[in-house]
Amino acid sequence: MNVGIFDSGVGGLSVLKSILHENLFENIFYYGDTARVPYGVKDKETIIKFSLEALDFFKQFKLDMLIIACNTVSAYALKELRKNANFHVLGVIDAGVSATKNALSSLDDEILVLATRATIRSKQYEKRLKKEGFINVKSLATGLFVPIVEEGIFEGEIVQSLFRHYFKDIRKNPKAVILGCTHFPLLSTSLQAYFGDDTRLIHSGHAISLELKEKFKLKRLNKKTKIEFYASSDVKALKQNAKLWLS
Repeated sequence: MNVGIFDSGVGGLSVLKSILHENLFENIFYYGDTARVPYGVKDKETIIKFSLEALDFFKQFKLDMLIIACNTVSAYALKELRKNANFHVLGVIDAGVSATKNALSSLDDEILVLATRATIRSKQYEKRLKKEGFINVKSLATGLFVPIVEEGIFEGEIVQSLFRHYFKDIRKNPKAVILGCTHFPLLSTSLQAYFGDDTRLIHSGHAISLELKEKFKLKRLNKKTKIEFYASSDVKALKQNAKLWLS
């Protein structure tokens, strides 16, 4: 089975890592739109336009499935992508909501969504979580997490100063924190230490991998997955990041 993974840049490598761990596909084609990253600060029409251009790029590979690793694209362009594709197109928001539902025991539990400004502005996580019955959902745009992750800074004073900045008004630790940007799982260790062991972190990669196994009944293969990396700019840098993030 051939699968594509699309992200606005390198963040989708965290989703790729989870999928590789499960070894569900024969061939994976990863494409990052690194020339036009970040998507998280762009308007809806631009996000849809760029996403459809990425879909055209993937059509050369005869995919069985396309995974949208970018939360912003999942929030704004999933409907258009599905309309224009002749294969399954999966988004990380649907998977993240399902994973949150499975992780929590009460609809009263506090949920904190961390994401880019565009994803938060879409209110897709809030709407879908409230549709599932959750009543205590708070969303927070934490866009500065993206550049520090891309600089390879995952812990230490810079990270802690950003936590203090963004989380200063949070008086009670949430039961679940949704990492609504694929960069954010790289901060998991620091976030878990900050919020404590009673808080569940919802990781897009883990969530989508679970959906692939449960909804599509995909099984672990006996041979190693082949990966090809593509980018709209500087594919060499993408491959260097892949070596670091996938190790």
